[in-house]
Amino acid sequence: MIEKLREWDESLFLWLNAQRLDVLDPVMNTLTGRYIWIPLYLLIIFMLIRTYGQTGVWYTGGLLLLIFLADQSTSSVMKPYFERLRPCHDPRWEGMINNYSGCGGMYGFASSHASNTFALAMYLWLIGREKLPLFSWMFLWAAIISYTRVYLGVHYPADILVGAMVGMLAGLITYYAISFMMIKARREKVES
Repeated sequence: MIEKLREWDESLFLWLNAQRLDVLDPVMNTLTGRYIWIPLYLLIIFMLIRTYGQTGVWYTGGLLLLIFLADQSTSSVMKPYFERLRPCHDPRWEGMINNYSGCGGMYGFASSHASNTFALAMYLWLIGREKLPLFSWMFLWAAIISYTRVYLGVHYPADILVGAMVGMLAGLITYYAISFMMIKARREKVES
C-alpha cells in the first residue's frame, strides 16, 4: 500500500512539475523566497496590534512559538527521521524535472515551506475570523507558496500535504497555548 502511494505521489509530481512556462520560473522562484514576504509579515503584525491592542501583542508573540513548532517539526524531526530524498536529489529524475533554483537540503519530507505557511494561515484565521476576515485568504497564499515547491522540483505533493497538516496542527496548538497563557495572565493580574 505504501509503495502504491509513493508511486502515485511520484507520478503526480512528475506531471505537475512538467506543467510549466519559462516566464513563470523566476516568478515561482521569487514567491518561494523568504525575504519578499517581510512586508506582508510586518503588515500582519501591524494589523494584529492595531485591531487587538494588548491582545495583539500576545498574538504577535505567538508567531515565534508558531514558527518554531511548524519549522522544527519538519526540519529537525521529520526530515532526518524519514530521510526521503528531495526529487531534485533523486538520481532517477536527473534531466527529467524542472529545478530552476537549486535543490536545498538532501531530504524533503515534510515541506517546511508548507508547514510554516499553513501554520501561519491557520493561526491567523483562528485569531481573525471575527475581526480580521481577510486573514482567511492566507490559506490561498499558503497553497500557492506550497505549490511553488513542486513547480521548482524540490518537493513531492505528499511532502506538501503532510507539511500543510503539520502546519495547521501547529497553528491550532499555538492558538490554544496563547489563549491559555492570556487567560492565566489575566487571572494573575486580577489576583494581585
